[in-house]
Amino acid sequence: MAISPTAVLARPETAAPARVRRRLPDLRRWISPVVLIALWQLASATGVLPPDKLSSPWTVLQAGAEVVRSGELGDAFAVSISRVAFGFLIGGAAGVLLGTISGLFKWGEVLVDPPVQMLRTLPFLGLIPLFILWFGIGEEPKIALVALGVAFPLYLNVHSGIRAVDDQLIEATRALGFTGAERLWHVVLPSALPQALVGLRQSLGLAWLALIVGETVNADAGLGFLINNAREFLRTDVIVVGLIVYAALGLLTDAVVRLLERRALRWRAR
Repeated sequence: MAISPTAVLARPETAAPARVRRRLPDLRRWISPVVLIALWQLASATGVLPPDKLSSPWTVLQAGAEVVRSGELGDAFAVSISRVAFGFLIGGAAGVLLGTISGLFKWGEVLVDPPVQMLRTLPFLGLIPLFILWFGIGEEPKIALVALGVAFPLYLNVHSGIRAVDDQLIEATRALGFTGAERLWHVVLPSALPQALVGLRQSLGLAWLALIVGETVNADAGLGFLINNAREFLRTDVIVVGLIVYAALGLLTDAVVRLLERRALRWRAR
């Protein structure tokens, strides 16, 4: 019996290598970063880019090794991570709770949404002087800034995700006799989860932004303090090291959320 070309293409053993190839990282994405770093090093070596403006990549690498050996980077890293963790727990809990209340209940939207929207329009980084007056110059204002940065994107996305649940699905659960708790667990939460995870990614990005600002104002420890201290001594290499660590932490947390998204949303059609 003759085998059609379509059947051959559909065989699992021929489709598997294609899936493997698709999962391999695209090395072409590294071309432009490598070229930019090479140009940066060349500009520094030829004097086009003075070291007091921006240190060369090689100098930055040496400075990174120096602050790692001295323990400065490890101590600053631990302090910054603890601030983000506490701020994220407080702001995340508030954002999810308020978004759920305003999304599920009409009275919740009437009572919760207006003040949240009013607060959301305030430039939260401009609240630093007020936070310093309220909490002093300790850890509290920095954690409060991170919490605010986390809360609003989560609130908006959780609220939007719940409100966007298909009405026909809700009607179907009523016809099937689902209780309110079963409807919430089996329909509303799974439907709102993709939007909530988008809010989580946005929240983590804003958390690091809020931390950078908070740690450069009246801080005596953390990555922001390390950068500020380096500025006083014109150590642009250490400044770049601190910025690279901030960026790496932001990328790492975003990758963790994307991994969580892939696992949590396996039921969704791709």
